[in-house]
Amino acid sequence: MPTLEISQEKLDLVKKAEEYYNALCTNLQLSGDDLKVLSITSVNPGEGKSTTSTNIAYAFARAGYKTLLIDGDIRNSVMSGVFKTRDKITGLTDFLSGTTDLSQGLCDTTIENLFVIQAGSVSPNPTALLQSKNFSTMLETLRKYFDYIIVDTAPVGVVIDAAIITRKCDASILVTEVGETNRRDIQKAKEQLEHTGQPFLGVVLNRFDTSVDKYGSYGSYGDYGKK
Repeated sequence: MPTLEISQEKLDLVKKAEEYYNALCTNLQLSGDDLKVLSITSVNPGEGKSTTSTNIAYAFARAGYKTLLIDGDIRNSVMSGVFKTRDKITGLTDFLSGTTDLSQGLCDTTIENLFVIQAGSVSPNPTALLQSKNFSTMLETLRKYFDYIIVDTAPVGVVIDAAIITRKCDASILVTEVGETNRRDIQKAKEQLEHTGQPFLGVVLNRFDTSVDKYGSYGSYGDYGKK
């Protein structure tokens, strides 16, 4: 099994936010015992969904849970810049297209309990791959071996991939950057995720300055996902 190493720069950033993500993971666990496979998306690119996915996976792994992080943003992966390896490895698209076995794309990391499946080769038809039976079968198989599976997806406000993936997961989380996305677009993204039929757990406010009391100006984000 290939081993991926997280860059020191990224690891330092993860550790700085560790306390916040520990609290987030606790809240996720309180949301339900059967929520083990989570999709993470954003409205637009650049809002920090991949960073959030990595940090959540790291927090679960550090807490002793066997955790798998899947790079499901197969159109424009940024997670490939987080984990490094000297080995040539395959990824999600390679398995879904039938060109390789799942075990060849499953990677260990230098972080105990954390495993990764990278995005893989660029596909000419990513939507078809994500809709394939192989994807559903893969998740059902992996459920047997991992306590938590975190799937980083493409932005839901840009392409349909996140909705497709979320249908096969237990729940979804939306990441948004404070001041960059308007409330109407966030509401639309929330509705798209809810229409998948899977629970929507809420919004993660990224790059929120806790020293400045501006929370009210962005609306009641905390109410999202509550029934």
